[in-house]
Amino acid sequence: MYEFLKNRLSVQQKRAARYYLYRILFPRDLTRLAIAYGSDKAEEHHYTRHYQAHFEPLRRRRLNLLEIGVGGYQNPWEGGESLRMWKVFFPNSRIYGIDFYEKSYHNEDRIQTFQGSQEDESFLRRVAQEIGPIDIVIDDGSHYNQHVIASFKTLFPLMNETGIYVIEDLQTSYWDEIDGHPWDGSSDLAAPDTSMNFIKRLTDGINYQEFKLENYKPSYFDKNITSIHFYHNLVFIYKGINAEGSNILSSRPS
Repeated sequence: MYEFLKNRLSVQQKRAARYYLYRILFPRDLTRLAIAYGSDKAEEHHYTRHYQAHFEPLRRRRLNLLEIGVGGYQNPWEGGESLRMWKVFFPNSRIYGIDFYEKSYHNEDRIQTFQGSQEDESFLRRVAQEIGPIDIVIDDGSHYNQHVIASFKTLFPLMNETGIYVIEDLQTSYWDEIDGHPWDGSSDLAAPDTSMNFIKRLTDGINYQEFKLENYKPSYFDKNITSIHFYHNLVFIYKGINAEGSNILSSRPS
């Protein structure tokens, strides 16, 4: 009977049934939700265990989550897997997606998409204004280093003061070409314009109050990043007031 019903259901009906089943059985398990909805964040990239650790304490809060990259490339009906996964995991939150291609097919209760480029500052500002205060940004967009850095520079200051900014697929920092596809990364680990080296510079900024540089003026990022958590091809950047003061006095030998 189960196989008979499964074969008679439309794609939309199967999606609705799967959504209902996993919402009831595994609403807190991001790995199972990712597999159920077909997101590559679980088995292909192994990101969900890190998302679980960072996002579990926030699960019941009312948040605005913005993901860059809906998926499915030019096909307007493809993609949206992780948007639906986030919708189940965060039952009281609103989920937003940005994609270069038209993805309004995926709009539904608590999910809304916008079409535009992640490196377009004016577009990102319009989206942020419509959404309101953003609590979580997940960059799963083009993975081009210049796009990743541009999106961060625009969106991070527009987030809530306790926001979390996540960047996926940082492997492209090390790629200038893979299988004939050109990337804008570099095998030179000191290359200044890669996503990884941009983020590494942000880690120094967390300790800006210890700098002994004459006339140094702390940047917005220095003063508003409290922690950065690195994993394989993945980083979580926590926003907050970074004003604990220098430890120079406590560090002096007794």
